[in-house]
Amino acid sequence: MAATTHTTKGKSKSSATAKKATPTNAITLLKADHKQVKTWFDDYEKTEADTLKAKLSEQICQALKVHMAIEEEYFYPASREVLKADQEDMVDEAVVEHAGAKELIVQIEAMEVGEELYDAKIKVLGEQITHHVEEEEGEYFPAVQKTDLDLEALGAKMAARKEELMAKTKRANGQKIQ
Repeated sequence: MAATTHTTKGKSKSSATAKKATPTNAITLLKADHKQVKTWFDDYEKTEADTLKAKLSEQICQALKVHMAIEEEYFYPASREVLKADQEDMVDEAVVEHAGAKELIVQIEAMEVGEELYDAKIKVLGEQITHHVEEEEGEYFPAVQKTDLDLEALGAKMAARKEELMAKTKRANGQKIQ
């Protein structure tokens, strides 16, 4: 039997019989990404093994690049259209925060685990992402949920684009991001 989904003002409630799949609600999808990356940052902090650090930092950087791409391509433009004029600064701040994270990612990807400042750059990236997530989940997402933005339709587009970008990443790296 298929799961039923009811949408009310951009919010969804799925039945308990729903299979665990890629979320289609845009905010649910983004929060799931946030949670996964936080886990990887936490794991990085706990390990001393360079091989595991290398794997985790690669996963973090690739996942963040894909996540930022779907936010910038879909979520930010769509939410900008429905937010009140005095709320659009949240979108601007998110874009600027992404720019800072992207710069650190470029630096990290140009380095090897064990190089001077490598661990510090991962730590600072984690702190920047934590701040960014707190603002998105604490202010930005709730503001968007109060609008009539169709988060299910937007989420479906974002999920499809995420799959496409992840597939490109897998082909480019010859491995799977878990």
